[in-house]
Amino acid sequence: MGNKAAHVVVRSKETRGNAERMIRRFLKKTKKAKIVEQIRDRKHYKKPSVKKKEKRQRAIKAALREQQKKRKAQERRNRNK
Repeated sequence: MGNKAAHVVVRSKETRGNAERMIRRFLKKTKKAKIVEQIRDRKHYKKPSVKKKEKRQRAIKAALREQQKKRKAQERRNRNK
């Protein structure tokens, strides 16, 4: 996660003054910046070994997701031929 500060700002111009759209965009940006996830993680102490294990599992999941993405893209390409 790192120690970088997340600056999530949604301007009225971005959403053309639509309040609902502004809220949706704000939630999307906070999710992308992983603010809520970071707060949940810091709520309770985790041993470094547990953090490492979770990080490894996240990396495995991400790799699998990426493989599936590539496979589906390849299938789409083959279907179009």
